[in-house]
Amino acid sequence: MRKFSQLILLVTLLFLNSLGFAQKAENPENKYDLGSSINEMTLTIGGILVVATNDGLMGIDPKQNAPTFTFNNFGKLKPEETDFIPNTPYIVVSQGGVSGLSKTKRAVIDYVQGKVLFNSENDNWNQVYTCNVALPQNKLIISGLQKSDQKFESTVPKVAVYDIESGKLDYSFFLDKPGRVGIAKDFSVTGTPLLLKNAVLIPTAQGILSMSHTGEQLWQNKIKDINWMVADKTEQEIYAFEGTVNGKNTRIHKIGANGAELWQDDRKVQGNVSNFQILPQGLAVVSDKSSGGSNSVFATKDESEIAFLSAATGEDLWEKAPKTKGYVQHFYVMDDGILFGIQQGGINKISFDGKELFKKPLKTGPNIMVMAHTPQGLIYITSEDANIVNLETGDEVWGKPLKYKSATSVASTFDQANNRYLIAADGKIMAVDANSGEVSDLAKLDFEEKEDPNHMEIRNNGIFLSSSQNMAMVEFNGKENYHEYFKSPGRSTFGKIVGGALAVASTAMAVGMSAKAGANRSAFGSVNDLDSYNDYGKEAKRAADMFAGIASASFDYLSTRFKSTAATDNAQFILTNLDGGTGLVKINKDTGKVDKEIVLNDKKPEYEVDEFGGYLFYKANNSTVYSYNLKN
Repeated sequence: MRKFSQLILLVTLLFLNSLGFAQKAENPENKYDLGSSINEMTLTIGGILVVATNDGLMGIDPKQNAPTFTFNNFGKLKPEETDFIPNTPYIVVSQGGVSGLSKTKRAVIDYVQGKVLFNSENDNWNQVYTCNVALPQNKLIISGLQKSDQKFESTVPKVAVYDIESGKLDYSFFLDKPGRVGIAKDFSVTGTPLLLKNAVLIPTAQGILSMSHTGEQLWQNKIKDINWMVADKTEQEIYAFEGTVNGKNTRIHKIGANGAELWQDDRKVQGNVSNFQILPQGLAVVSDKSSGGSNSVFATKDESEIAFLSAATGEDLWEKAPKTKGYVQHFYVMDDGILFGIQQGGINKISFDGKELFKKPLKTGPNIMVMAHTPQGLIYITSEDANIVNLETGDEVWGKPLKYKSATSVASTFDQANNRYLIAADGKIMAVDANSGEVSDLAKLDFEEKEDPNHMEIRNNGIFLSSSQNMAMVEFNGKENYHEYFKSPGRSTFGKIVGGALAVASTAMAVGMSAKAGANRSAFGSVNDLDSYNDYGKEAKRAADMFAGIASASFDYLSTRFKSTAATDNAQFILTNLDGGTGLVKINKDTGKVDKEIVLNDKKPEYEVDEFGGYLFYKANNSTVYSYNLKN
C-alpha cells in the first residue's frame, strides 16, 4: 500500500510539474485591454507594437504594463493612412479627401517616446498637401493651406519647416504673394523638398523655389514638376529628377547653388530611376523600364538600364551601355568600376570608362540571394547555383559552379575552423574547400513539408540549420546530432520567425534600402558598398551608427538596441500544434530541446515576435493584446 501511495504521489508531482510548466509558459507578462476592436498590428524596428483599432492608434512597449501612447484624434484609420517612415521612430498619419475639396489632416507620432510631435489641426492647417521627414536634419516639411486672420493668407499655399524633436516651428513662407492681383498660378508642391545647410528647395508646378532658413526667397527657376532632388557633398550642384506624364521616362536636370541650369539640355533616361550615385568619375544611373504587363511587340522591355553620365555636361560617357536582360538586383561601386547582378541571372563589372572588366559576363542562376566579399573573391549564391569568382577578371575560383535544384531559399555559412564554405540545398549540406574549391557532400537533410533551410550558423557543438517548421544540428563530421520537426498548424498561420543573427542582417539591409530611398532623398548620395560574407556584426553596427548620427533621444534608443546582441540568439521559435491548441515553442538551438511552450488558444493566431528584444505579442481577443517574455 505504501509503494502504491508513493507511486500516486510521484505521478501527482509529475502532473503538477508539467501543469506548472504549462501554466508558467502560458502566463503573459502583460495584458493590454485596448477598449476597441483591433484591425491591424505592426511590429516596429524599435520593438514597439503599434496597434490600429476602431478608435485610432495605440503603442505597446512590452516592458511597460500600459500603452505608451494613444492617438484617437482622427478616429479609425485605414491602413493606407498610416505611414511608418522606414528605419525611424516616426509614424505619419494622413486623413482627408482630395486636396482642395475637403479638409486634410496630418500628424507625426514618435512611437518610441509615445509623443505626438505634430498635429496639423493644432496649427490650423486646413489642407496639407505634402508632409516629408528630412533626415539626418530631423526636420518636418509641411506644405498646404493654413488658416489665418488675414484676408488672403488662407488661400495661398504655404510651406513650414518644423523641428521634429521639439515640435516647434523653425520658419515658414508663402509660395505666392498673398493678395497678388492677376491670374492665379498653380504653386502646388510636386515632389519631395530638399533640405540643405543654408536653404530648402521646394519643387512646385511653377519651378523650383529656394528659401533661406529664415523664410526669405533666394531664387526661383522654371524647372517644373520635379519629383525629387539630391545634392553633392558641397551642395553647389543639385540634380533634379522629373518623371514624365506616361511614366516611361525620367528627365534629369542639373542646377547650381543659384538655381541656374548647368547642363545645356536635360538628360532623359528610360524608365524610373532606381539608383543614382554621384562619383568622382561621373554619375551612375540605374533606371527600370516596365511594359506594365503589355504583350505588345512594341511594349517596353522589362529590364534595367545602366548609364554613366558626365557630371559636367550630362552626356553619356560610355559608348555602349552594358546589356542587362533583366532588372538590376545588386549594384555596387568598387575602386575600379561598377559591379552589378541581375535578378534574372548574370553578373558583370564595368570600368568607369565603360570597358568590361570581366572577360565575359558571368552566367548565373536567377534570383541572386548573396553577393559578397570573401578572401577568395566574390561569392554569389542564387536559387540554382553558387560560386566564387575573381573580382578583377570574373574567372571562376571554383572550377565550375555548384549547382542544385531550384530552391526558394539557400542557407550558407563559412566554417572557419575547417576553412570551408557550407551550402544547404538539394536535401544536403555541401562543403566547399576554401583553398581548392573541391566539393564534397557533408550530410543529408530531410526537412519535413519539403522545406528548404533558410538559416545556417556555426555553433560550438556543430552546424545549426533551420526553416519554418524544422531545425537540425549536424556535427562537423556530418553526423546528425538532432533533427526536430514541428508540424505546421496551417499555411495561413505562418509567422515570419527568423534566427537572431539573420534578424540583424535583415534589419541592417532594410536600413540600407531605406537610406537609399531616403525620407528626404538626400541619402541617394551614399555609396553602395559590397558587404563582407557572413559579417552580421558589421551590418548591425552600420544600423547602429546610422541611428546614432541623428540627434534625438529616440534615435539614441534605436542605436543602443542595435548595438546589443539579439535576445533570442540561442533559441528558435516555431508555430505548431500543441496539446492545448496552436502555439509557439521555444527550442534551444544547441540541444534541440523545448524550453518553453506558449499556447495561443487560436487556430489562426495573430502574433508578432520581436527577435531582438525577445518578446511575443499575441492578439488574445478582438480588443486585447498579450505580451510574453521569451528571454526567460
